[in-house]
Amino acid sequence: MIQNTNSHSPFLRQPLTWVRRVGVLALASLVAGCSSDVMSPAGHVAVQLRNIMGISTFLMLLIVIPVMVAVCIFAWHYRASNKRAEYDPEFHHSTSLELLTWAAPLTIIVWLGAITWVGTHQLDPYRPLEQIDARTPVDPDVEPLIIQTVSMDWKWMFIYPQYGIATINEVAAPIDRPIKFEMTSTEVMNAFHVPALAGMIYTMAGMQTTLWAVGNDPGVYEGRSSHYSGAGFSGMSFDFHVLEQTEFEDWIGKSTQAEALDRQRYLELAEPSENVEPMFFELADEDLYHAILNRCLLPGEVCMDEQMMNEHARKNGGVRGSHHAGAHGAEQDELPVQGKSQENDIETLSGGESQDASELESDETPASELEPVSLNDNSRESLTGQQN
Repeated sequence: MIQNTNSHSPFLRQPLTWVRRVGVLALASLVAGCSSDVMSPAGHVAVQLRNIMGISTFLMLLIVIPVMVAVCIFAWHYRASNKRAEYDPEFHHSTSLELLTWAAPLTIIVWLGAITWVGTHQLDPYRPLEQIDARTPVDPDVEPLIIQTVSMDWKWMFIYPQYGIATINEVAAPIDRPIKFEMTSTEVMNAFHVPALAGMIYTMAGMQTTLWAVGNDPGVYEGRSSHYSGAGFSGMSFDFHVLEQTEFEDWIGKSTQAEALDRQRYLELAEPSENVEPMFFELADEDLYHAILNRCLLPGEVCMDEQMMNEHARKNGGVRGSHHAGAHGAEQDELPVQGKSQENDIETLSGGESQDASELESDETPASELEPVSLNDNSRESLTGQQN
């Protein structure tokens, strides 16, 4: 008696098991992809980024999928055992085939180029928002929320100058209100990224970058550093809260009664530390972000913007300005810039007696008496370029 053992064969059960496993993994990957912050955005900027990515992927698949299918068809049709496949060793050109292989890719490239061009300008991180969402324009009477962001080792500081508070590793914004991030870094270059709300942008010491965003759906979203910056990089993340207006005001209230943040406290926080828990502060120094950006936190340091202003004024005949508040109470000095000469010019135009050139020169501040100001090479080259 012959028994049918195929249904019980371990050889047949094994491939079926692997097929099931692969199917489960593929389904899990699809579900995970659909639930990610990138594919499930919570803000208008992130929605537009997702749409551009989706459209670009679809256009590329219009070429990739037919090519992959054609490879399989050609391999099957021209296999060695297929006697019906025509073999033509003299074939070298086909106009219709050339048009097909070139016209389709060129069309896709033109579409991708147009989408990239338009998207690059519409989603410029420095460009203020024009829409809250796809149907709602920005109300010109609504003041954007300014969040001054500082990447540190290895944590994030967020300063709210309009509310007089600061936080570490936690940030919040009210729903449907434009957000303007002004960002810099203490030392190491970093990258700010909240995938559910906006794109990624770098932060660099001594420079300011800008990013506009908006949150349309309440919730808590992950923010991270997407650029490796050292040993504590893996723990350099934060929670971004998109809240209703009343909830946002309550969140602000947590910081108004917290510890005061002055320059001394900031210097302590700037020391490298890993996996830092959220912290809240009351901002005690309104010029703190300016001092961080222009690198003049310590007493006696001249801010970078003041250095450039002094150098520019000196090259144009005088020195104007002095230490900012970053110099900790340094006196504001302003040397005259051709003051007497301007008065003499007015008298001359009104019919008054003209003065000799020697008298005009004597009224100007001699170049030898000007206060020397140090300037780095990059700033010097930048100012020279502006004058040229």
